[in-house]
Amino acid sequence: MAVARFAGLEALGVEAVVHDPGELTSGFWAVVVTFEGELTAVRMGEVRRDAPEPAAGAWTGLAGEWRTSLDRAAYVAAVEEVRRRIAAGTVYQVNVCRVLEHDLPDDASVLALGALLERGNPAPFSATLDLPEAGLEIACASPELFLHRRGDLVQSGPIKGTAPTADALLAKDYSENVMIVDLVRNDLGHVCRPGTVDVEALCRLEQHPGLVHLTSDVAGRLRPGTGWRELLAATFPPGSVSGAPKHTALQAVADLEPVPRGPYCGAVGWVDADRDEAELAVGIRTFWAARTGTRGRVLRFGTGAGITWGSSPEGEWAETELKAARLVALAGGGPLPSGTVCA
Repeated sequence: MAVARFAGLEALGVEAVVHDPGELTSGFWAVVVTFEGELTAVRMGEVRRDAPEPAAGAWTGLAGEWRTSLDRAAYVAAVEEVRRRIAAGTVYQVNVCRVLEHDLPDDASVLALGALLERGNPAPFSATLDLPEAGLEIACASPELFLHRRGDLVQSGPIKGTAPTADALLAKDYSENVMIVDLVRNDLGHVCRPGTVDVEALCRLEQHPGLVHLTSDVAGRLRPGTGWRELLAATFPPGSVSGAPKHTALQAVADLEPVPRGPYCGAVGWVDADRDEAELAVGIRTFWAARTGTRGRVLRFGTGAGITWGSSPEGEWAETELKAARLVALAGGGPLPSGTVCA
């Protein structure tokens, strides 16, 4: 049976699949938006709240090396190009990402992978979607809130700044966070009532397995009549995984990244239109299964880093390696590297 699991929620059975956010007007929906803006929403037939932790599944692990969309030389060159664009004044910060890929047996279960992540890398916005009718097989261990909505109140929790310990955070991490908070404030300002957008917390420390994050909280009150089409148009893709200014950062992403990001850096979560509530995570720390014409079924995972003028190209490559290490090790079924972080 089709299943969508979120923190404390389990939804079963597919009633409808839509691709227009304007159709999210009634019912409970599992929602995925790719970084490129393609929405898939699945109306679920039954919702169980306060669902227990899923039982461990039979995930056997993936042996061997993962392929990468950008190798070391290509990633370093991309960072250098972003620094050239910053020097020219066209952009201030760009997230440069790469997508890892591994062959996936046809009988490998994304539900088992999701249960493994729940135990090995618990996250506040975890999600596991096994919805073949909609082409969605996703296991997500995201720590980052993209949008939480209750009535006219909308909140976002951008993360910028990651390190093994608080002492290892750099001045660059704090400045990046403030920059992205300003971008999120601006995005919400397009759909919120004047004077209601507020930064409720700035650069607070969050502890996660093996790392700390700098997280800020931004909230506002939506204008009357604001629906999901308007809200997503104003805020998507998340500022923390695109850059600033957003329009030139997105152009840099399009120029420098050779493959689509897909659900990675998009949004994964749920909309309960009957209760006027929703919670969408930024799709980081996310695995997704796909079918290709040449390799058959594959598992993909994204990793990236925020590039500023102060970035070291080799250092940013190392950060993408560090961020991928823990979750890739979990998926591989091997021992976890000590001191690793994921994003």
